[in-house]
Amino acid sequence: MAEESVNWVLMVTAQTPTNIAVIKYWGKRDETLILPVNDSISVTLDPDHLCTTTTVAVSPSFDHDRMWLNAKEISLSGGRFQNCLREIRNCACDFEDKQKGIKIEKKDWEKLHVHIASYNNFPTAAGLASSAAGFACLVFSLAKLMNLREDQSQLSAIARQGSGSACRSLFGGFVKWIMGKDERGSDSLAVQLADEEHWNDLVIIIAVVSSRQKETSSTSGMRESVETSLLLQHRAKEVVPKRIVQMEEAIKNRDFSSFAQLACADSNQFHAVCLDTSPPIFYMNDTSHRIISYVEKWNRSEGSPQVAYTFDAGPNAVMIARNRKVATQLLQRLLFFFPPNPDTDLNSYVLGDKSILHDAGIEGMKDVEALPPPLEINTVPAQKYQGDVSYFICTRPGRGPVLLSDESKALLNPETGMPK
Repeated sequence: MAEESVNWVLMVTAQTPTNIAVIKYWGKRDETLILPVNDSISVTLDPDHLCTTTTVAVSPSFDHDRMWLNAKEISLSGGRFQNCLREIRNCACDFEDKQKGIKIEKKDWEKLHVHIASYNNFPTAAGLASSAAGFACLVFSLAKLMNLREDQSQLSAIARQGSGSACRSLFGGFVKWIMGKDERGSDSLAVQLADEEHWNDLVIIIAVVSSRQKETSSTSGMRESVETSLLLQHRAKEVVPKRIVQMEEAIKNRDFSSFAQLACADSNQFHAVCLDTSPPIFYMNDTSHRIISYVEKWNRSEGSPQVAYTFDAGPNAVMIARNRKVATQLLQRLLFFFPPNPDTDLNSYVLGDKSILHDAGIEGMKDVEALPPPLEINTVPAQKYQGDVSYFICTRPGRGPVLLSDESKALLNPETGMPK
């Protein structure tokens, strides 16, 4: 290791997207290694709208590993953090920066401590896959810092040990997590099915029904389902393998009707497994159910699916529109049924790609109030649920992780390695 100075700080900042599963992962066959009972497929969401930014730093002046999440220090003692850190350090390679006079040999990484600062630009633990983006970003940034030679799929097998769905956030576009057969998990990793440009007609609108932390964590929920739900066993063995093949085909052919039918059916079956668990787990609420009902009515009235919906372990609805025109009609319907509270600024109620709001002809609250009821709704007057949605995020399929070279985006001070 460089002897000239012990004050150097080596630092890397990365940004990683979150993802939404369209064929769900629910249930582990190995709790420690996080090996799933079935394959899963997801869409990576545009990191401009939903992402984790992580800065990792290493210095001989650090006396222990430390981490800050959303500016609050958190413990790194958990098994999942330790597993990721251990695997990354095991794979670390020699590093040299002649300009800064830093030389680190493979064996030195074991002795060097890291500082990690991470920030989510969306709610943590509210069913928006914050842990997926978080662990993927942790592994990706540490891999760059420690000069790992592993490819993205091999890195995904490390990220998987932090949070299962994190392995799918190491790629953009459409991603498959292969469950694998090896009991050590060497073949349980993610592969990209298609990049984000492959099907760029799709527009995604997320209704954040609640940004509160959920009552039953995914980890304990899965464990209870594996132990008590017969439907989960049937799903993993009989249903998912066929759906995976069909979903891969639908993505390859950009077949929206098949894509939507599979995504909706799989989301509903996942929540049926939660209900089949003892005691039953309720992730969706009345607002979630209303959104399903409105989308189903609209799809049926059109004769073919216009919008797919999917819900992870939480009440938030992720709706995937077949194209931009449909997305504007979807946003109009959502704002009709779920208008913001009178004191809410429309700019803070519709986040992400706001141009869809413009395309929908909505410039202000007067336009929301003037929206007509959708044609497929025959109850007069149609009931509205003001304030039942916290906000909407308009987004699209997006790219995988990237390094950020702009030092102003770093979350740690380059001189001290402490949070800015």
